[in-house]
Amino acid sequence: MKKPFVLVCLILSMAFMSCIPNKDLVYLQNLETATDSTQVITEKQTPYRVQINDILNIRVKALDQDNVQIFNPVGEENLNADGEERAYFDGFTVDLHGNIRIPVLGDINVLGYTTEEIEQLLEKKLLEEEFKETANIFVSVKLTGIRFTVNGEVGGTGTQVLYQARVNIFEAIANAGDIKMTGNRKDVLIIRQYPQGQQIHHVNLLDAQVMQSPYYYIQPNDIIYVKPLKQKSWGTGTTTMQTVGTVITALSLVTTTLLLIDRI
Repeated sequence: MKKPFVLVCLILSMAFMSCIPNKDLVYLQNLETATDSTQVITEKQTPYRVQINDILNIRVKALDQDNVQIFNPVGEENLNADGEERAYFDGFTVDLHGNIRIPVLGDINVLGYTTEEIEQLLEKKLLEEEFKETANIFVSVKLTGIRFTVNGEVGGTGTQVLYQARVNIFEAIANAGDIKMTGNRKDVLIIRQYPQGQQIHHVNLLDAQVMQSPYYYIQPNDIIYVKPLKQKSWGTGTTTMQTVGTVITALSLVTTTLLLIDRI
């Protein structure tokens, strides 16, 4: 009577130790309930500053559009390109020196500038060198999408491009198939590129305070890595039922083996 009881206790204890608790799966915990049942969280985002290998979409407009056509490429190199390819052919790539090469104006250094600052810079140069105030020059500068890479415990790893002005960490992970049950949501790594090199930042997606983090919004060329939970390396299952099944199977195998040995 004692042995079966001990065996059941052993199976249950292993099951509860091995399964992944609900608190490790729920995003945005610790929300404080407001009187109107809504949650108000301040989002923090610093302006993005252009890095090497970024691709900029630059458009110049004027009263006489023919006069600025040279500044507005239309994918002459590959007329069949679309999406990301079209952005590559139509855009201006920031080279290793931080420059973009624009027709007539030549090389212009934009490394570390925001898109708004680049707009002002180009407008000033065009008015000084090519046009008069009466031309009513208007310059628009945008990033050609946000490219990022997601690796680790997600539904689909790889590099993606989202054509949005900003993308938060949850949107990026959702586009990668969300985090698997065996993924560590408490310590997601963001490898970010800076002029001086790359840095690793840690983000806790279980805590609602992540929305106040400077890394809540991803930046172009970010690498997001989701580490596995220790339960995955144990190989016993992610839920209690899976773990119990695994343990019972293992114990049955051991018992069968011992019985066969006794008969020999």
